[in-house]
Amino acid sequence: MSAALTNAGIGELLRYWRQVRRKSQLELAADARTTPRYVSFVETGRAQASRRMVVRLAGALDVPLRERNALLLAAGYAPLYSAGALDAPQLDRVQAALSSMLAQHEPFPAVVMDRGWNVLRANAGASRLFGGLLAPAPLPERANVLRLMIEPGPVRDAVSNWDAVAPSLLERARREAVGGVLDTETRALVDQLRSQADVAALLGDLSPVSVSVPVIDVCFQFAGAALSFFSVVSTIGTPIDVTAQELRLEAFFPSNESTRLAWATKGSSTEPR
Repeated sequence: MSAALTNAGIGELLRYWRQVRRKSQLELAADARTTPRYVSFVETGRAQASRRMVVRLAGALDVPLRERNALLLAAGYAPLYSAGALDAPQLDRVQAALSSMLAQHEPFPAVVMDRGWNVLRANAGASRLFGGLLAPAPLPERANVLRLMIEPGPVRDAVSNWDAVAPSLLERARREAVGGVLDTETRALVDQLRSQADVAALLGDLSPVSVSVPVIDVCFQFAGAALSFFSVVSTIGTPIDVTAQELRLEAFFPSNESTRLAWATKGSSTEPR
């Protein structure tokens, strides 16, 4: 959502989300079980939507929970959806599930990220991989996967097929955005990365992409071994908490048997490549 809408009223926000979803006032009214006249009145400020109606309109537009809270605030109501820290008591079950998934994926890497691609949790496999790639420097306290992979640095240098990976990651950032719409901070990061000269040159290349494989692997040079991983992303089903909705767990799987065997012997090593 644009930063210009940060202090917008309910009518402007409603119109923004209706345009994002490409819905007419008639279509939105039908989905929210109201009338086009009423939708028009809310957008123009001639009607004050009730708290229940704001929730219905936001649901009909599939507005992300964080932005639903913003709609409620703009209409003069308190936020409905909690947005606590990942270690908050109300997320205990989510934390337990994430812990189980991270542990079950060992020895292969897996991380939990927020909607801005910041790493919140990592299993031992991920710590070994990125710790080894960054050595002797320590892992950053606030590691961001997009920055590590796309900005110049040791992680990017270790990706042998970076020309294919960088554009696909930026496309993923757009495709996997919560509700299909990048938040202000992530959009700024993506725009910054896209503006890098080498990235811009890749994005400007309209050459056809090979479709001989189903996914784009990430190929690392790690401790003298060639490793190839593809990833699977999991999200929380039916969330009613902002933090829970924005979590993504990315698990890396070996793309071939040679990677599986190499990781079994090299995975415990954190020496520089």
